[in-house]
Amino acid sequence: MESNHRTQIRSLPLYPLSYGAEFGQSSAVETPEAARRWVEGWAKAWPAADADAVAALYATNAKFRSEPFRELQDPRAYAEWAFSEQDEATCWFGAPIVAGDRAVVEYWAVVRFEGRDETIAGIAVIRFRPDGLVAEQHDYWNAHAGRVQPRDGFGS
Repeated sequence: MESNHRTQIRSLPLYPLSYGAEFGQSSAVETPEAARRWVEGWAKAWPAADADAVAALYATNAKFRSEPFRELQDPRAYAEWAFSEQDEATCWFGAPIVAGDRAVVEYWAVVRFEGRDETIAGIAVIRFRPDGLVAEQHDYWNAHAGRVQPRDGFGS
């Protein structure tokens, strides 16, 4: 079989995060429940520009990277910065894909700022602590000028 970038990507470990193999999932909060809580929290916080609600989803020492080429950030500080630029936002989240203490969640948003719409589509790769708080999150996303609704099959 001929190798191409798609087969190479599929052969990589599911979540090649560099930290935190010390967390297995706990008896306290299971990952599907923690991932649903994360989705519900962001789904309410993003349109409301509520950085406190975002911060409540993360452990104090969470490793948060909002895009691949940014440095680690404090989740609250990131939310305050990102929300300060939005006039309004509508967002959608897909069903979490869960493996062990990790989840991947697809998201889509239309954000209005300075009278212009921008569509953001991406995924969050998340690792949860046993208490259900986010220990680590890395996002991968792209933006497009204008308002684009989620495609058929989004998040399924």
